Amino acid sequence: MSKLVPPHGGDTLIPLLIPQPERRDALKRAETLPRVHLSSREVSDLFMLGMGAYTPLTGFMGAADWRGVCTDMAMADGLFWPIPITLSCGQPVADGLALGHDVALLDGDGAIIATLCVQEKYTIGRALECEQVFRTTDPAHPGVAKVMAQGAVNLAGPVAVLSEGHYPQTYKGLYYRPAETRAMFDERGWSTVAAFQTRNPMHRSHEYLAKIAIEITDGLLIHQVLGALKPGDIPAETRVAAIEALVDHYFVPGTVVQAGYPIEMRYAGPREALLHALFRQNFGCSHLVVGRDHAGVGDYYGPFDAHQIFDTLAKGSLATQALKIGITFFCRKCDGMATTRTCPHDEEHRLNISGTRLREMFASHEAIPPEFSRPEVSAVLQTYYDTLG
Repeated sequence: MSKLVPPHGGDTLIPLLIPQPERRDALKRAETLPRVHLSSREVSDLFMLGMGAYTPLTGFMGAADWRGVCTDMAMADGLFWPIPITLSCGQPVADGLALGHDVALLDGDGAIIATLCVQEKYTIGRALECEQVFRTTDPAHPGVAKVMAQGAVNLAGPVAVLSEGHYPQTYKGLYYRPAETRAMFDERGWSTVAAFQTRNPMHRSHEYLAKIAIEITDGLLIHQVLGALKPGDIPAETRVAAIEALVDHYFVPGTVVQAGYPIEMRYAGPREALLHALFRQNFGCSHLVVGRDHAGVGDYYGPFDAHQIFDTLAKGSLATQALKIGITFFCRKCDGMATTRTCPHDEEHRLNISGTRLREMFASHEAIPPEFSRPEVSAVLQTYYDTLG
C-alpha cells in the first residue's frame, strides 16, 4: 500500500482524459457539437483536469464555487481551493448554448480537445477576482490582463478530455501524469517527496534549495512549467537541458525525478503557491519548496508573502506542507551557499546576480561566476543566448 499523501479531497485521483480506445468515437460525436474556443490558460487548465492534477474537480467551476474560491478559498461544499478554474466565452456564443447540452472545446489551433456539458452560464466580477486572487487590478499584471480579457460569460460543467496536445510527444520522458509520478515514488520506496517548482534554469541558489529538500525528504521532484510563460522566460527545451546537466553532475543518483506539467503560470504569488501545493499533493508530494517571491511577478507581492499565506490555512486544508526557505546566496566569507538565517555577514560578501545582469553577461560572453551557476549549466545557457543574436 502506498505511503504517499492522498490526493486532494479524497483517496482517489480523478483524471478526466477519456481512455484511448474510446476517443475516436467521442471525437466524431464532438465534431457535430456547437464550438467554444479556449484561451491558452483555459487549454492548460483543461490538460491539468485531463491528467488528474486538479483532482477532485470534474470540470470548470460554477458561480457558487467561483465566488467561494475568490473570497474564502473554498468551494461551495467547503473544499479548500485557492484559485478559480473557469471557462469563458463571448455573450453571442453563450446565448446560442442550451443548458444540459454538450459543447466542443477547441484549442488555439482550432482542434477539438474536449467536450463540456453546460450546466451553468453566469457572469463574474472580474475586478473582484483580480483583487482577491492577484491583490491588484493593475492591467500590467499578466494574470490580471488574462482575467480582464475573458469573455463576458462563464460556462460551467463536467468535461471529457479528448487530447493532451503536443505534450506527451514533445516532452517524452518528462511529461508524467499524477498516477505515473506516484507509481515512480512508490517504486523507489519514497513516502515523503518534496516538489521544486521552476519556470527557470537552476542556478546555485536553486540547487541549494533542492538539496535542503532532499535532506528532509526521501526524494525530490523537480517539476517544471511546460505551459505558456511570460516574454523573456527561458524556453522549456533549454531549461530541461540545463537542469539535466545540473542533476547529472551534482546530485546523488536516485534522489531526483525531473518532470514537467502543462500549466500556464498566472503569477498570482501567494495564492498560486497554494495552488502549486494542492496539485503537488495529487502528484504524490508531501512538501513544496517555497522560496523567495514564489510565483510572483514584478513587485506586486512581498518576498515572503507566499510563506505567510500557508500560516492562514485552517487545519486539514492541505496535506502537502510548505518547506519555507529564505533568500539564498553564495557568501564569500562563509565560502559556501547560505541563507539569511545561517550567514551573519554583510551584503558586500554575498554574491547575488539579477536575471537582467545575467542576460547581459551571456550576451557579452562574460565569464559566469561558478559560485552563481555551475559551468555545465552556464554552457547550456550560453548556447541558447548565442542563438538570439
